Amino acid sequence: MPPRIATARRLVLNAERRFLRARLTYGHGTDNARDEAVFLVFHALGLSFNTADAELDQLLEPAQMAAVEVLIKARIAQQRPAAYLTGRMWFCGHEFLVDERVLVPRSPIGELINTRFAPWLDIGQVRRVLDIATGSGCIAIATALAFPWVQVDATDISPAALEVARENAARLGVADRVHFHLADIYPTPREPYDLILANPPYVPQAEFDALPAEYRHEPALGLVAGADGLLVLRRLLGTLRDYLAPEGWLVMDTGATSDALAEAFPDFPFTWVALAHGGDGISVLAARDLPRVRGDGTSRQLLE
Repeated sequence: MPPRIATARRLVLNAERRFLRARLTYGHGTDNARDEAVFLVFHALGLSFNTADAELDQLLEPAQMAAVEVLIKARIAQQRPAAYLTGRMWFCGHEFLVDERVLVPRSPIGELINTRFAPWLDIGQVRRVLDIATGSGCIAIATALAFPWVQVDATDISPAALEVARENAARLGVADRVHFHLADIYPTPREPYDLILANPPYVPQAEFDALPAEYRHEPALGLVAGADGLLVLRRLLGTLRDYLAPEGWLVMDTGATSDALAEAFPDFPFTWVALAHGGDGISVLAARDLPRVRGDGTSRQLLE
């Protein structure tokens, strides 16, 4: 139960205890009960994350406490990700609008955007970027904000997701440089890109069926990729050469399916990135290192 008289600090600690008792699952912007409690309490109270300690210890009005309690109860009862309860999530330092039409932004590709894709890319040579399976548009938009000279195309198979992405692009001032396409993987017509970014569906069906409730609030279309998780990746890699410029690079987030991907495509010399802030499954691949292809444009492995 919430305390009758409280400060922001006390509400955070109370929410943390209740989340632990409820055995909630995290992974949508936070990875523990304390951070989840901070996120929701601060949102309800309109506090910034750099709020001074003294303000955290000020007594709250009943209406403020009630607003916090609504979110805490909903998080426990509904087991929805906190981002859906608040309608927002941060990615690369930018606030994105999110709801159940899109996955909650969390790809470790954000770390590479922040480091300007060093040491692999000469970002000064990048002019055209493609973001595959854009969802909320977070990767495409963050890239456009980090590199204001680039033009970004972004694709998604979900019209509903593209509605969210376009709204985010407009809010963050890049609607003139980020162009969204309703497409299954690649847009038309075929044009070469200097950088292709992809966080496609890669979760095997059986694994998705066993996920905690929080993950099953997300759109399955953005997660599930057949029995082995490679359904979309096979098609993405199968025509990659048609879209990647000769000096271009592919950057992908394939999460826990990365081992299966590497095993299925040993001819593709993926470099797996060690991330400073945690996470795995991020690979980079240069166009010049793509395996030789048959006359129909596919490698042996893509036909298996």
